[in-house]
Amino acid sequence: MKSSIINHQSSIPMANLDVFCETLLALARKDRNVLAVTSDSRGSGKLAPFAAALPGQIVEVGIAEQNLVGIAAGLASAGKIVYAVSPASFLTARALEQIKNDVCYSDRPVTLVGISAGVSYGALGSTHHSTHDLAALRAIENITIILPADNVETAAAVRAAAALEHPVYLRFGKRPLPHLHPPETQFQVGRALTVRQGADVAFIATGETVHPALAAACELEKGGLSSRVISMHTVKPLDVATLMQAANECRALITVEEHSLCGGLGEACAAVLLQAGMRLPFRIVGFPDEYMVTGSQAEIFEHYGISAHGLAQTAQTLLDTRGRR
Repeated sequence: MKSSIINHQSSIPMANLDVFCETLLALARKDRNVLAVTSDSRGSGKLAPFAAALPGQIVEVGIAEQNLVGIAAGLASAGKIVYAVSPASFLTARALEQIKNDVCYSDRPVTLVGISAGVSYGALGSTHHSTHDLAALRAIENITIILPADNVETAAAVRAAAALEHPVYLRFGKRPLPHLHPPETQFQVGRALTVRQGADVAFIATGETVHPALAAACELEKGGLSSRVISMHTVKPLDVATLMQAANECRALITVEEHSLCGGLGEACAAVLLQAGMRLPFRIVGFPDEYMVTGSQAEIFEHYGISAHGLAQTAQTLLDTRGRR
């Protein structure tokens, strides 16, 4: 797949969703075939400026996610470049059959955009949390899954999706995110980005969890430990080469995701490592198989150890365990 230069120039942290909409509008101004289709998510999806600027390039289907995906697939079959925008929890559950058959089986180049993903909806509770979407979509063939970690990854991923000829799932949260990469960084679908080098422990994180992983690396550095931090922005296809390099060069490996422990990034990495015969301390950090606590995203992250302190503790425990063997 071709590389594209990340080129989002703003130095002010924005929510990835805002950058998505800004980038989509720029693409649509240049190409009338670029369309946004939404299921009553014009406000929550930050698409109001897009609708005001290009009213002929947005389709509103109401609260009907199955219709959203079916219509998007039909438009894509007619040569349109379609971004189907809806809350991730509903898009990937209510419309899973349409994603499987209308988009993936039919090989329609629709970009499915899951907004307010993970636990971004916070206190609204489990009905609005999307902690299942990676597991559901990873099991469906013919779909690329991308979780940008910051604004610059987001802008590049949106542009890359427009150029791909197969289905894509983009996942965005709600909170402003500081930049992890300089503007000249090369972004490539399916190729992870290393945010920080280190040899004691490697954090393989995706989406918004890259930030607490980086904070944990800084905390561990105070104790003399070096940590590698990798943004595995593409969960499918997985960057096996970067994963294996980290496993060979680091003493322990931790995956971090805003998702259930079942079926997400961690299990994908575990399968690769085990089948390759790797033996090293390994831990999956995410949400356990239980009805989750409610609260803000930050509070939920803290509760489940997706924080600088929690991840640093997990790393220290893994390294201590290896030292006792």
